[in-house]
Amino acid sequence: MTTIDDRRPTACDDAESRTTVRIEAAGSAPDRAVLDLSGYYAGRGWSARATDRPFSYRYTAVGDADVTLRRSQISGAIRGAIPASDDYIVQWLTTGHGVPDVLRDRVPMTGDVPMLFPTAREFVFEYEDYDQRVVHMSRRLVHEVADEQFHTGQVADLGIDHLRVLDPAAVTLWRNSLALLSRELRTGGVDTLLWHTLTRGTAAAFLRMYPPTAAELPPAVLLPRRARLRAAVEYVHEHAAEPVSVSEVARAAGLSVRATQEAFQRHLGVTPMQYLQHVRLDHVRRELLHADVGTTAVQSVARRWGFAHLGRFSAAYRATFGEYPRNTLRR
Repeated sequence: MTTIDDRRPTACDDAESRTTVRIEAAGSAPDRAVLDLSGYYAGRGWSARATDRPFSYRYTAVGDADVTLRRSQISGAIRGAIPASDDYIVQWLTTGHGVPDVLRDRVPMTGDVPMLFPTAREFVFEYEDYDQRVVHMSRRLVHEVADEQFHTGQVADLGIDHLRVLDPAAVTLWRNSLALLSRELRTGGVDTLLWHTLTRGTAAAFLRMYPPTAAELPPAVLLPRRARLRAAVEYVHEHAAEPVSVSEVARAAGLSVRATQEAFQRHLGVTPMQYLQHVRLDHVRRELLHADVGTTAVQSVARRWGFAHLGRFSAAYRATFGEYPRNTLRR
């Protein structure tokens, strides 16, 4: 049995109205489990089978477009690929066994400890005879709260390490935020002001467990009277992986090219292109810190971020971080 209630706001709904998400699926056939569950994650290559007990599954989800609280239960085994997603997905097991990424990370679930799915890329999971709790959070919500708390700006990637060792106090805060959210879900639903407030609190608790490593925006751009400079800086961060020109940065800020160059020099002490290079070097460093030393080439990462000359790139990297990129990779 599968039931999906996905109520979109109507034209008469106010700006705070939410998309209601409610999903219920249950059954006893492995093929049906694959059809139902893979559909919720745009999955591919999924398979399910019985273990030493009769096969059954149940999947529920309730919330809105920003946060859904989910539960997945299977008596049996299931495996499949989940493609890159805009959602941040935290999950933990209360019973059973599971490995969220069997091809790359190969880190098994541990008891009741939360773990973030590596949703920035495709991964293949494998679970057996389990009861799993899952929280989906939208990229819009998490990035908005990250900007409020960490001044990250409008970046495409927060640089979150999904395998970081979690601070127990942060986990406690996360669980408390979910308890409040669950209670409001039961009593008030998703259209209340309290639900809206609590979803932002949940995103904040998530960022306590998984703080962004994306470079914080310079304090000089955070003053209200420098909104145009901030827009220029945010454009650089958001488009760092693309070809960027000073004229494009100026256009994003609503300034002339000369005014943009003068604002960067006066308040940041660098040109727009020098600032862009610093942002790209930060991205290179994050990749090297989390890369597989056996399969990653420094030159490939550098080229991906626009550095064609390895010697000049290494010199700039060392001047910025105090070590050569190969030393960062070996960590």
